[in-house]
Amino acid sequence: MESINPSCLQVLLMTRWSTFHFREEDAVAAAVVIYEKSRGTWQWTRAMIMLPAINVMIWLCLAMSLMLVVEKLSMAVTVLCVKLYRPLRPHRVYRWEPLPAIAGDDDPELASFVYPAVLVQIPMFNEREVYHLSIGAACTLTWPSDRLIIQVLDDSTDKTIRDLVQTECERWSKKGVSIHYISRDNRNGYKSGALREAMDFDYVKTCDFVAIFDADHQPPSDFLMQTIPFLIHNPDLALVQARWKFVNADECLMTRIQEMSLNYHFVVEQESGSSTIAFFGFNGTAGVWRISAVDEAKGWKDRTTVEDMDLAVRACLEGWKFVYVGDLNVRSELPSTYKAYRYQQHRWACGPACLFRKMASEIMRAKKASIWRKLFLIYNFFFARRIVSHIVTFFFYCVIIPLTVFFPEVKVPVWGVVLIPSIITFLNAIGTPRCKAVFIGLLEAGRVNEWIVTEKLGNMLQMKQMPSVAASKFWERFHFVEIGVGIWLLICAWQDFKYRTEQYYIFIFPSSLAFIIMGCGYVGR
Repeated sequence: MESINPSCLQVLLMTRWSTFHFREEDAVAAAVVIYEKSRGTWQWTRAMIMLPAINVMIWLCLAMSLMLVVEKLSMAVTVLCVKLYRPLRPHRVYRWEPLPAIAGDDDPELASFVYPAVLVQIPMFNEREVYHLSIGAACTLTWPSDRLIIQVLDDSTDKTIRDLVQTECERWSKKGVSIHYISRDNRNGYKSGALREAMDFDYVKTCDFVAIFDADHQPPSDFLMQTIPFLIHNPDLALVQARWKFVNADECLMTRIQEMSLNYHFVVEQESGSSTIAFFGFNGTAGVWRISAVDEAKGWKDRTTVEDMDLAVRACLEGWKFVYVGDLNVRSELPSTYKAYRYQQHRWACGPACLFRKMASEIMRAKKASIWRKLFLIYNFFFARRIVSHIVTFFFYCVIIPLTVFFPEVKVPVWGVVLIPSIITFLNAIGTPRCKAVFIGLLEAGRVNEWIVTEKLGNMLQMKQMPSVAASKFWERFHFVEIGVGIWLLICAWQDFKYRTEQYYIFIFPSSLAFIIMGCGYVGR
């Protein structure tokens, strides 16, 4: 074998090493070039796109915040005037006279003349815990028995529950109550579909008014005696809406927060709408409709998950008036589990936005509604209260302001971060004297037309033990959207605490904990 010259070997090794060293330096240089280009691209994108976009979003949110504050202040002033000036109250604005106390069974002719025929509808779906409460309350309403018809609209998919509800109806029927059990083989249209189909029975044509109660609502015995006189003496009224009284408000922190939000809705929003424009959104229960107004508005439609609001807007466009009676309370139950609360809020948040998109042009083209009603519907009722409020509550305070901690050049005015939310919180607190916490709204996307019935657990205040609830799988307790938002806010709070001086972390950090606690299922019963 021929030997290799040592000098040649040395030259060969030096050549290979030089080649390798050259390639390494070349790779490092290329990486530096790529880094500098990427950095330049990021700086350009940051300066030319992201910063202007964030500033635009901040000022848009600030403008919407001012809109929301003005809206809430105007409603608060209206309610204050109604409370202080008695002639503005419903019984003074509209004619109301008590019906004569007569025994309908003793004098059927007089009862037929004085007391109009009333239909009571109770829609329900798998309401095992509360079906007997609503049926019992409806069957004991003070009204001549021959002038009252009750429909139990049972869309339950559980045959056992159907049998229970039917048995309860038969029990009241044997007592002389005119009660009809109605079930369907499908759930077409969900609640609105059940209500619409129930209006097609022949005996309904003999009724003048229809009262609607959800399965978890228990009207007082004098409910019809308090509401029907408004409709009898005021032919331009289409709806009389009562207030909800929550029987389980003290069950847990979540129910107290819900009570704060809904009390504000009734005390401020419904009262102000009734007093100024004679319109507000029907709450879907605890109200009495004039059947001719429902027919004129083309009845129930199932194009959104807020069929009650849909009917109310269409009736308003036909020129009908509504009245809210805040002194009349109907017992109801708040969802005490976070899962049930989530589904309820999904309907209430997505439904109005979807309805607004479908009805905006219809509102503008309406011939029977005045220009003021049209403006009220588009701006106050839909845009300010159903769209702007969600954007400001979640997008501004949980996305935009936390995002600014990564951009030192962006400054949010102190009045937008502190003053506006303080005013809104104060106004909400005035509307709900019992408030224990601040309600944080969460706007969800997707599943716009999905209908999931809110779970009811029965009247907790009258039960010594809570009913057993089927155990769910471990991972079903977690809500990953809320957990993700909580982690995002936690990162932003730490960034602000470590590197910034705006002190946004003071409210971002508690918000992050709230989202994480909700996401881990530690809220509610």
